[in-house]
Amino acid sequence: MSSDFAAPVAGLLRAAFIPAVLAVSLTASPVWAQNDDPAPAAEATEQAAPAAPAEPAAPAEPVSPDTVLATVGGEDITEGDLVLAAEELTQELQSIPADQRRGFLLTVIIDMKLMASAAREDGLDQSEDFTRRLAYLEDQALRRAFFNSIVENQVTEEAIQAAYDEQVADFSPEPEVRARHILVPTVEEANEIRAEIEAGRDFADAASEYGTDGTRANGGDLGYFSTGMMVPEFEQAAMALEIGELSQPVESQFGFHLIYLEDRRLSEAPPLEEVRQQVAQQVLYESYEAAIDEIKTGVEIEIDDPDLAAQVEAQGGI
Repeated sequence: MSSDFAAPVAGLLRAAFIPAVLAVSLTASPVWAQNDDPAPAAEATEQAAPAAPAEPAAPAEPVSPDTVLATVGGEDITEGDLVLAAEELTQELQSIPADQRRGFLLTVIIDMKLMASAAREDGLDQSEDFTRRLAYLEDQALRRAFFNSIVENQVTEEAIQAAYDEQVADFSPEPEVRARHILVPTVEEANEIRAEIEAGRDFADAASEYGTDGTRANGGDLGYFSTGMMVPEFEQAAMALEIGELSQPVESQFGFHLIYLEDRRLSEAPPLEEVRQQVAQQVLYESYEAAIDEIKTGVEIEIDDPDLAAQVEAQGGI
């Protein structure tokens, strides 16, 4: 896959909560209804199997954020409160079974209401630390509200399609090969297996019997790969083969490989549905940067420590 279809990681980290907001904005399921099964691991050629659709744990019908779920000391807890808690507790939710997440969130909010009430009775809401933290949380909430408006206005199907079309127009096809391999510890083993294949044994069958890495499960199939995706010794040998040709033993840091070349082609841009999330993140990141640049215009930002100022400048903060 071309790197043009990946959003800039450093910029996304700087935006801090972009991925979480994007997930909430572009999917219909609430955060607490996400599938808690881990995503399938990518194969060597980045052709990972698509993840199974998540089973929704929330009610099928749309629920108003004003729907009251519980009361604590006469104070309502609403569906909207659960959404806010889910945004804050994204990591914690991953360890909770999907059908128990709403109960977990409601329990957290009930505890929070009880402790907040007790804190007010003790006068903790008048402390200097609380005042400072409240001001910070207000700014954080306003930042999120501002950011949500960017998501709603900018990450549209039209914007995603336009960004994808632009990247496809700039896409440069690269030579790719599809190969199978058999990895063994010694050159003697590699030569013995090669003799069997030369005598007529099917390469995939030999790979399933003798291979020592994860590809033995699918007959040594590595899928399609291009320059820079394999270790140099392996890549050089594979790229030099003709279709249907079997290599001599090739030594790498992993052992000795026998390589069988199955096909050659030029790479193609991935279809939009395959890279929709990455393109959406790119659109989101660019709209975020544009908004920050606009509201920063004319605002004086001063940082006394020159080393700290240099770090912030390097990260685009000033």
